[in-house]
Amino acid sequence: MTFATSREVRLVGAPHGLPTLEDFDVVDVEVEAPRDGEAIVRNAFVSVDPFMRMTMSDVHPVLGRPPARVGFPLSGGAVGEVVASRAGALAEGDWVVHQAGWRELSRVTADDDGIRTIDPALAPVSTSLGVLGMPGLTAWAGLRMFDLQRAERTTYVSAAAGTVGSLAAQLAARHGGTVITSAGSPAKRRWLTELGIGPVFDYREGVRGSLSSLAPGGVDLYFDNVGGRHLEEAIDAMAFRGCIVACGAISVYNDVEAVSGPRNLDLLFTKELTIRGVRSRAHRHEYPEFLAEVAPLVADGSVRYAETIVHGLEQAPAAFIGLFSGANLGKMLVAL
Repeated sequence: MTFATSREVRLVGAPHGLPTLEDFDVVDVEVEAPRDGEAIVRNAFVSVDPFMRMTMSDVHPVLGRPPARVGFPLSGGAVGEVVASRAGALAEGDWVVHQAGWRELSRVTADDDGIRTIDPALAPVSTSLGVLGMPGLTAWAGLRMFDLQRAERTTYVSAAAGTVGSLAAQLAARHGGTVITSAGSPAKRRWLTELGIGPVFDYREGVRGSLSSLAPGGVDLYFDNVGGRHLEEAIDAMAFRGCIVACGAISVYNDVEAVSGPRNLDLLFTKELTIRGVRSRAHRHEYPEFLAEVAPLVADGSVRYAETIVHGLEQAPAAFIGLFSGANLGKMLVAL
């Protein structure tokens, strides 16, 4: 029995390099009433995230996430309200974050990967996809991997005007030391300057030279959201026994074939560097601890965040493509 009509974004072509609008289509569908164990969620916001590009390619597959399939709707983060339910753990009126996004109406179960209920009174529901969601958890967990108590520590955060980078930079600054950030556009650098956390530079003018000037003693902790050549230049600037949080590599997600990594990996042993990856999936059990620490900081304005919101599901492909040219300040969201 049909419950309602909806729209969803489908992948209609395998992107080669940077995706184009022709790789996506928005189609009308009929959504059946929920069966036993299922619920229907009316999404309020859909998330567009750079890592989704990896699910569309064999060059950089994502461990634990199924690949996007041509002819099928795209999965991705979304937040919405349960409007019909035959799932005991999900009641009508509950607000949930889930991974069956890029749809106006999503069919979910309480056991779906990554699904969790949220309290809409805690903060605007959009933040559950950003500063208080997966990106925020990633930033928080990545920093906790290393000692942040050294007063003389110098931290560098790349792509710092994004959700992960901006939270990582602000949390690092709360622990003291010097925090250096970079971004590509004047608007993003102005916003980072307004945060008052430390020096900001334009990475397009050179990472190696900028860090040599701003951190003459070397970088103790680098939170990497860019990868590729940017990572290579940052490795050159690392201090002895410095640490690198490998969080993202947006500069290589559109590669049509795998390329060689940084050419200076010999510095990992000559400088005795540590590099460790972080992904939110491994830290989902820490959401309560993360929210207990960060949500009050967001509520009282101690931690600031930005959102770039476009309206209408049909705007999701363009919003996604815009991530790779830096079209977003903070979290990119599609309001439905």
